[in-house]
Amino acid sequence: MPELIDRVFFQQLAAMPAEDVCRRTACTCDGRERAYTITLWDRLYRVQPELQRVGPADPAIAPLHPYLELFLVHYLLRANGMEAAGHWISEKDIPGGATFFRGPHAIPSDLITARFNNDIERFNRRCEQLQGVPLSLADASWRFAITPRIPVAVLYWQGDDEFPAEAKVLFDAAIGSFLAADVVFALAVGICDRLGRERD
Repeated sequence: MPELIDRVFFQQLAAMPAEDVCRRTACTCDGRERAYTITLWDRLYRVQPELQRVGPADPAIAPLHPYLELFLVHYLLRANGMEAAGHWISEKDIPGGATFFRGPHAIPSDLITARFNNDIERFNRRCEQLQGVPLSLADASWRFAITPRIPVAVLYWQGDDEFPAEAKVLFDAAIGSFLAADVVFALAVGICDRLGRERD
C-alpha cells in the first residue's frame, strides 16, 4: 500500500456503493474483484480499495507518481458528478488556495520550464504526445483531460533577456467544489512531474 495514502481512505471507498462511485466519477467497476478502472490522463489505472492498492491496468505501464495515486483515490471518493464548469482558475482561486499554495505547497512549475529550457516547440511536441488539445493562451497552452471530470490547462510563456520562461497550471473552476487544496496540489505536482520528464 502506498504510505502516502491513509488506509482510512481505502476503507471509506470500499464502503461506498460501487454504482454510486461509477456514476459520480465515470469509472467502471469489476464487481468480482471490486476494482475500479479509470482513465487518468491517457492511460487506464485500477484502484482496489479492499487490497489498498493503486496501479496501472497494464503491468507494462510504469506506476503513477505517488501524488497522482493519492489524487486518484480522493477523486473516486469525492467527485460529485458535476460536469466541467468551462472556465479556468488558478490554484489561488480554489477555496483556501490563497494561503495554502505557498512555500512548500507552491506548484512546482519550474519542473516544466527547466525541462524545455525556453524551447516552445519541444514543449508543444511533448504536450501533443500526451494527447493535449491546443488552446489560445500564453505563448503556448494545452488542455489535458486528467480524468473524465477534471480538465486542466498548462500554459507556457517563452523567456527573453529580461524575464525567464514561465509555466502555469490552471484548473477547471468546478474542481474546488469537491477536492481540497492539498489534493489539488498533489494533482499539480503529478502534472508538472510528468511533463517535466524526458519519457514515461
